[in-house]
Amino acid sequence: HPIATLPATSSSNEEDTTQVLLLDHININHQKGRHDLLKAFYFDFLKCSIDSRKLDNYQSGRKTVWANVGMHQFHLPEGKPDAQVFDGMITLVHSNLEGLMERYNQYLDGEGAFVPLVGTEFDVIVEEDGEDIMMIVNDPWGTQFCILPSDDVVEDRAAYLGEQPLLKNHELSEGLCLEDLTVYVPHDANLEGIGRFYQYVLGAPTVDELTTENQISIAMGDRQTLTFQHHPDGEAEVAHHDLTYEVKDDEEETDDSRPFYPSNHGPHISMYVTNLPYAYQMAEKLDALYVNPRFKRRAYSEEEAIDQCMFRILDIVDPLDETKGVILRLEHEIRSTKTRDGKKYKSCPLFDV
Repeated sequence: HPIATLPATSSSNEEDTTQVLLLDHININHQKGRHDLLKAFYFDFLKCSIDSRKLDNYQSGRKTVWANVGMHQFHLPEGKPDAQVFDGMITLVHSNLEGLMERYNQYLDGEGAFVPLVGTEFDVIVEEDGEDIMMIVNDPWGTQFCILPSDDVVEDRAAYLGEQPLLKNHELSEGLCLEDLTVYVPHDANLEGIGRFYQYVLGAPTVDELTTENQISIAMGDRQTLTFQHHPDGEAEVAHHDLTYEVKDDEEETDDSRPFYPSNHGPHISMYVTNLPYAYQMAEKLDALYVNPRFKRRAYSEEEAIDQCMFRILDIVDPLDETKGVILRLEHEIRSTKTRDGKKYKSCPLFDV
């Protein structure tokens, strides 16, 4: 399959194509030792729901916590020791903005749950344009969120399509979905090449009506977008990766037969696809495969990817560029909805796979 020939956007043979079903989570580190900030922002202010699989960590105030927004999640590990600041914009849809405004006023009044946020980067700006309204919110470390009110709560939550685990006697998340993830890129980034990459590897088409000369939006299934936008601060330096080549003493001995990869301590995004082997093969053709030693699940081959129900990508390259020059580095965890034996993968929130 020559690199300069893009695959068709559809195929009568399911083995010869793939598509993205869901952008399910973003993984971003919080400041080590500051679970108080994490809880005050994600759970008290945004009203995410606590994922039961990380309840022990939530209660002990240590290690990784997962915060759920409808079918979507924030994976929030401890930094080493600093928090990450995602260089972009995370767009959430909430049932309404009134509750958020009430809680922001409580913060301004110095009420207890929000005291930890005082003196941090936490901030809220309300923007109105006629009847349209949205909130621009900074988390305690500076990651920026755009929060929109829902026009249809049932449809935006889409609970008939899937769900994340909910603790007994706990309320559903106030947030309904992660609608868009905007990733800032340098002004000389090849936006069309980024679009070709997602079409080639993941079968994810460009959303033309949301694409301009300054940004390109990629469909993440029928309900979400992944947008790459020229950095609003002009020629600001952009890096979504943080690579180190250090080997920990407690790591298993290096297998010389396998390639050695640096650890990436930058944020990563995760998505489910319909045909993992095909996506793996397409990424392999572009030399875009990656293994992050930070994580126990590591896929060094297509067979291991099938066994692990996942593989990783780091480099985004233009399939039409014979030099395979890197446009951008952003770690992706590409997940399968099914295990090798055809059963639904245990972490997949979708009902029908």
